[in-house]
Amino acid sequence: GEESLILLDGRHEFPFSFQLPQEPLVTSFTGKYGSIQYYVKATLERPAAPDQSVQTELQVISHIDINSPALLTPVLRSQEKMVGCWFFTSGPVSLSAKIERKGYCNGEAIPIYAEIENCSSRLIVPKAAIFQTQTYLASGKTKTFRQMVANVRGNHIASGSTDTWNGKTLKIPPVSPSILDCCIIRVEYSLAVYVHIPGAKKLMIEMPLVIGTIPCIGFSSGNSSITSQFSMDMSWLALTMPEHPEAPPNYADVVSEEEFSRHIPAYLCCPVFAYIQEFRFQPPPLYSEIDPHPTDVEEIQPVSFML
Repeated sequence: GEESLILLDGRHEFPFSFQLPQEPLVTSFTGKYGSIQYYVKATLERPAAPDQSVQTELQVISHIDINSPALLTPVLRSQEKMVGCWFFTSGPVSLSAKIERKGYCNGEAIPIYAEIENCSSRLIVPKAAIFQTQTYLASGKTKTFRQMVANVRGNHIASGSTDTWNGKTLKIPPVSPSILDCCIIRVEYSLAVYVHIPGAKKLMIEMPLVIGTIPCIGFSSGNSSITSQFSMDMSWLALTMPEHPEAPPNYADVVSEEEFSRHIPAYLCCPVFAYIQEFRFQPPPLYSEIDPHPTDVEEIQPVSFML
């Protein structure tokens, strides 16, 4: 109000409340090159003395309901790549991937359905990742920052083989919701399914994602939202118990394509060299507790236990 108060010595508390603007507010966000922040500021005006003010940050979330028809539609992509250079080709690698819907929330596990066919002579590795793209717009200029926020890796696929992902899960970590309605900062997400090919650029397909705040209330099978919440909470269990033991990553998985191409001259890109590289990149055999080459004569020795 406009009233002036005369306060005696001591501590005084005054409750304040106000209504947020009716127009939608952009979600609070702190990024690489900029941020969207809200503050509550209190000012004490005193006659014949400087004003005193304090402020505290206020978190604002603009809700995104993923139950809208546009975010419940499936997304399907496919692509093929011929492996080799010039006329020394070793065959194509094809990739097709699908997700059940475009919108998801934090903590949900995205089931990925994919089919990878390796008709080349290389040993390939399928992978999937969630990317966050931050776009900043100011003074007619645009700056973009892109980072990986989650990823999952499949098994090696030998030459002439096919692998299928029948709902391989990739859990969404705690990230900021998508920001699509701001004129200075945009935060967008995408799901990339790609194939790492030694000695060649990776084959990648990218599908748009929207990270919302209001989760999906049901599945097409008619299950209740309680079942949906239960399956979301238990999705981490599927990630920790693989069906088969997996070989450790090979050299090609931990060395970027830029570093790989920097140390390999272009004139060495031929079938002979590709075969040599495949032999070098072969992973060790899967771990097994059974000796594949047992000895013919085993010595019988007493076994003692100490309790």
